[in-house]
Amino acid sequence: MTTATTRNHYAERVGTADWGAVKTGLDDVGCALLPRLLTPAECRQIVALWDEPDRFRATVNLRRHRFGDHGDYQYFREPFPEPVRALREALYPRLLPIAREWSEKLRWEAEWPETLEEWLEVCHRAGQAKPTPILLRYEPGGWNALHRDLYGDKVFPLQVVVNLNEPGTDHTGGEFLLTEQRPRAQSRGTATLIPQGHGLAFTTREKPVRSARGWSKGPVRHGVSVVHSGMRHTLGLVFHDAA
Repeated sequence: MTTATTRNHYAERVGTADWGAVKTGLDDVGCALLPRLLTPAECRQIVALWDEPDRFRATVNLRRHRFGDHGDYQYFREPFPEPVRALREALYPRLLPIAREWSEKLRWEAEWPETLEEWLEVCHRAGQAKPTPILLRYEPGGWNALHRDLYGDKVFPLQVVVNLNEPGTDHTGGEFLLTEQRPRAQSRGTATLIPQGHGLAFTTREKPVRSARGWSKGPVRHGVSVVHSGMRHTLGLVFHDAA
């Protein structure tokens, strides 16, 4: 199978999502499930890369940096595994209209061009040239603190995570957590158990919230609840590079 055919294959999977429903979920609660983006075999292949250090540019221990506990994550170096590259390229144009609509509501500068390649060139010219696709691993007792993946001034407002294990079989616990700080109200939390191979699109930094004056910024953070048993691996697809 040629590279172009492979990328088209992943683009077709991305295209099977009900993108109207995805937009509704992102607008309402800041996250939305996507269909199966990776087969179980592809998930296992990506998990197996964990023990190939040459695939990664950096490793971060959650406990050492007080980001959580019993877990680590590794940033891929280029060239990326084909599923990582292809999914990132296929998801960006699907998320782009949502990002641009949010920019109008929140009066952001909508500086995102039509393709991921062009957008990453913008990041690189601003000094953000380090790749950000991530492979994460949580052991029993592992969790990730609420945070936002901001690596510089250039930010794409949406990102995607893919669960590489089967909940209830490979691990228990480990729900994806998202909290939204609402204007003049208490925060709202959402917990999602992501099926194996499926994606979850979610807010990177903040989302539009309707207010009496039009639209306000609802700051959003995400994390992972405690893994009670087994191992949980996820693939994180961020659409801006790091300084």
